[in-house]
Amino acid sequence: MRLSASRAVFPAIFFATFSSSSPIVRRGTTMQMNGPAGQSVGAAYFITNEQTGNFVVAADIGTDGTLNLRQAIATGGLGLHGNNGGVTDGPDGLFTQGAIKVSAAARMLATVNPGSNTLSIFSIDPSDPINLKQVGDPVGSGGEFPVSVAFNKAGDTLCALNGGQVNGVSCFKVDPTKGLTNISGTNRALNLNQTTPATGPAGSASHIIFSEDNTQLIASVKGLPPTPGFLAVWDVASDGSLSPEFVSVAPAQGGLLPFSMTLIEGKNAILATDAGVGFDIFDFNTSGDNSSNVSSVVAIDGQSATCWSSFSNQTGNFYLTDIGTSMVTEVNVDANLKGSIVKQYAQGNNSGTIDNDIASIAGKDFMYILAANATAIDVLSLNAPGQAQNIQKIDIAGPSEAAGLTVSTSVQGMTTFIKQ
Repeated sequence: MRLSASRAVFPAIFFATFSSSSPIVRRGTTMQMNGPAGQSVGAAYFITNEQTGNFVVAADIGTDGTLNLRQAIATGGLGLHGNNGGVTDGPDGLFTQGAIKVSAAARMLATVNPGSNTLSIFSIDPSDPINLKQVGDPVGSGGEFPVSVAFNKAGDTLCALNGGQVNGVSCFKVDPTKGLTNISGTNRALNLNQTTPATGPAGSASHIIFSEDNTQLIASVKGLPPTPGFLAVWDVASDGSLSPEFVSVAPAQGGLLPFSMTLIEGKNAILATDAGVGFDIFDFNTSGDNSSNVSSVVAIDGQSATCWSSFSNQTGNFYLTDIGTSMVTEVNVDANLKGSIVKQYAQGNNSGTIDNDIASIAGKDFMYILAANATAIDVLSLNAPGQAQNIQKIDIAGPSEAAGLTVSTSVQGMTTFIKQ
């Protein structure tokens, strides 16, 4: 992915300090939920994001794709909720995708701790993936209010997106026995006019990913309508350092609030959800005069805030979630990067469908959607294009309360690990 765009230089971000009157739950503290039920083929994970202590919640994935909540483990950090027009509770407190992420290659899991400006990393037991072991102590995220993390393909590098007053990106080497260490030359600023915690959703940092070939790091930023948002793109050097400057890439005309990003594999392009309209296609195959660029904006009629996305290898389609309508929208992107809506699937009024992930089990794909307002997870079987089917709605609140775990609509993130 190579871009032609105007560049601006930003100073490096230095590690932020943190002080809080809230005691941090001792890292590694584990709360047991349900017992095992049948054969497990993997695990699904999300975070509680509570200001009294952040936990990773792990659920078994059964052979039929359904979930069984098993346990929660303290990250050693704190959660925090952003400021949404004076509202500091409710679903989507981070205004982001990727708050927790798995590297299948490295068998590692990383998460943000927005309230303590730190990141935590765990090793995954490949034979029993609900068993997580924290590696090293939580480390400073390189800024304030970290909201999203991304592993490279090998899983030996982790980059974080900070969305607070000190905002930007920072990257770390991943050591499976020692944890995270900062990579020199990766603290890079976005210079957004933000607060800690972040004010949003408009104008806030959204998501961080690597390009398909891992040579670039990309962060999405929502606009402040009528000013559109942008993607910030840094080159990644062979030593892991980032270019001092980022390239700012705007969506096609009509795009406003680029949120999550999902690679369109083999096409040097990205599908980005857009809470202001539906979704954006970013085409990075540009010629000198941009005549070959087919970037576009696709409206979803009746959408409220389409913000999260995943791709199914089995159906070849993308699946987008809308927090306002609690709707899943299935999208096809053809060989010419033309996006179209295949079908929509209602998940229940006011359930607050946010983060999602898709896992493949024995040649079949399943979608896991965090329904934050309902404190539940919706599970869909992606049987074929246009034929998704709801197979489970699993309650989070009941098992959490029984285990003594504080859970509310602040839950965030969704990522999966499947046994190999």
